[in-house]
Amino acid sequence: MSRPVQPAGRSTQKEWVDDWKMVDSLDRRAYNKIMNNVNNIIQWTGTAFILAMYLVMNLFPQHTVYTQLFGLLGAVCFFTWTVCVRNYPQMTINAVAMTLCVTGLIRHFG
Repeated sequence: MSRPVQPAGRSTQKEWVDDWKMVDSLDRRAYNKIMNNVNNIIQWTGTAFILAMYLVMNLFPQHTVYTQLFGLLGAVCFFTWTVCVRNYPQMTINAVAMTLCVTGLIRHFG
C-alpha cells in the first residue's frame, strides 16, 4: 500500500504519521476479521464433507465412490485452509489424503 500525500490540515510530520498508522491498523483489523470469517467458512465446509464421508462410509458401505468423493472435497477444503494459515504439517496430511482419494477414484473409474 502506498503512502498518501500529507493532508493539508496536519501541521507536523508526527501527526500525519500517527494518522497513517491508525488507518493502517484499522485496515489490518478489517482484513483479519474478513480472513477469520473466510477461514471459518472453509473449515466448516471441510468438516461437513468429512462428516458426510463418515456417514456414507458407515451407513452405506457399498457406495465407496461417494466416500472417496466426500473425502476428497473435505481434504481440498482443509488443504485450502492450511495454505491460507501456512500450517505445513497439516498441509502434508491433506495432500496425502487428496492423493489417496484421487487414486481411489481413478481405480474405480479407470
